[in-house]
Amino acid sequence: MFKSGFVTIIGRPNVGKSTLLNYIMGEKLSIVSSRPQTTRNNIQTVLTGDDFQIVFVDTPGLHKPRHKLGEYMVKVATDALKEVDLVLFLTNPSEGISKGDEIILNQLRDAKVPVYLVLNKIDENTIERVAENLKEYGEFFSFKEIVPISALKGKNVDTLIDLMKKELPEGPQYYPKEMITDVQERFVISETVREKALRLLSEEVPHGIAVDIIQMKKSQNGTYHIEVDMLCEKDSHKGIIIGKNGQTLRKIGEYSRKDIEKFLNAKVNLKIWVKVRKEWRDNSMLLKELGYKMKK
Repeated sequence: MFKSGFVTIIGRPNVGKSTLLNYIMGEKLSIVSSRPQTTRNNIQTVLTGDDFQIVFVDTPGLHKPRHKLGEYMVKVATDALKEVDLVLFLTNPSEGISKGDEIILNQLRDAKVPVYLVLNKIDENTIERVAENLKEYGEFFSFKEIVPISALKGKNVDTLIDLMKKELPEGPQYYPKEMITDVQERFVISETVREKALRLLSEEVPHGIAVDIIQMKKSQNGTYHIEVDMLCEKDSHKGIIIGKNGQTLRKIGEYSRKDIEKFLNAKVNLKIWVKVRKEWRDNSMLLKELGYKMKK
């Protein structure tokens, strides 16, 4: 009997959703950063075994939106709940259930599918705090399963996968066995550049950044020639991104190129142009051009 289904990973921003997905797949498919609200699109990632196929939907973190891009991210996350067979609610040990977690869990009360509590980063907390959190969350919400894990180190992730496989309904193989993601090369490349910017830039800049691939060509010798526009919202941000004597931008380009070469398995010539687009996160037309399907 072949089992298959769709699983969404949901939780507050920056609890490790993308890190968990990347560990499961063994590939760097989703942007990982210490900054919240990093993932902007729901990335479908496919894990296929001999008798099962799990299609993961990695959603943007639920948060209170402050602009049109934020509204889009929240809509993507909530819409994902309506089309899946299982929900993984991911959170981290803390001093009590946060207000953000309460909001998400109250939304999940109407879900007609099983919800698992996945308590991440247990390796960074004491056994006592983990135990207290498991008890408190278990009393607040009726979870089908409760699984403490470390997504970064892989602790108990195999147990989580086994539980998910048992939960899946009998179904078809939706995607070819060798397929691991449905996102296009251009999306992965633009997210790679954005991740490097997130890691290297100061606190006030990162979420005002978008990356748009304006050219991607492959020469006869197999080298990719890629040009991207990095959009920011203020002239002062442009200066920060470029850095003194262009040092910061060179680092972004250097780190990005190395990861892109691994992804494409080819040499890459990467050029990044920094451009100011004031308040682009509230510009519906520009957001559409960047690939965000805004609600009407």
